[in-house]
Amino acid sequence: MLRKWLLLLCLGSLLAGCGGVPVSHYSQETPKLDLREYFTGRVEAWGMFQKRSGEVTKRFHVIINGRSEGEVLVMHEAFSYSDGTQQVREWRLRPDGPGRWTGTAGDVVGVATGEVSGNSFHWRYVLRLPVDGTEYDVSLDDWMYLIDKQTMANRSSMTKLGVEVGQVTLFFRKQDAAK
Repeated sequence: MLRKWLLLLCLGSLLAGCGGVPVSHYSQETPKLDLREYFTGRVEAWGMFQKRSGEVTKRFHVIINGRSEGEVLVMHEAFSYSDGTQQVREWRLRPDGPGRWTGTAGDVVGVATGEVSGNSFHWRYVLRLPVDGTEYDVSLDDWMYLIDKQTMANRSSMTKLGVEVGQVTLFFRKQDAAK
């Protein structure tokens, strides 16, 4: 039994490291994404979580209020889920060289790392996810694509031990400063 788990773990790790498009592939795409510009102020998002079978198990709405504190981009996220539950997360993102960012949040294990190129932002992190009274550490491979100056699409693959457990899809809309 242990041998099967080790084989599955190795296979999952091998497959997770294969392929994939580098974020630099999108370097010529427009409009150019400026994370600080996009997330400063109020942004709303609507999303869902799907199991790997495709079943939608959770829908949510997020209100994001972003601000700069020196070089740090602070994003306060307030989630409202379709089951009536609420959650708050505060991201603290720091530039880490040209196009590169690092980020921390209370439910993120360690440091998130990401890169912006063209209209895209790709980042990876481990999220401590509460499910029915138990916490699980899951890896997120997160891609954001700026569609126009106010609209962004986001798709994340969520894995545990190299095996995909689901997908998160979000659509962001930057709100006018007058609102």
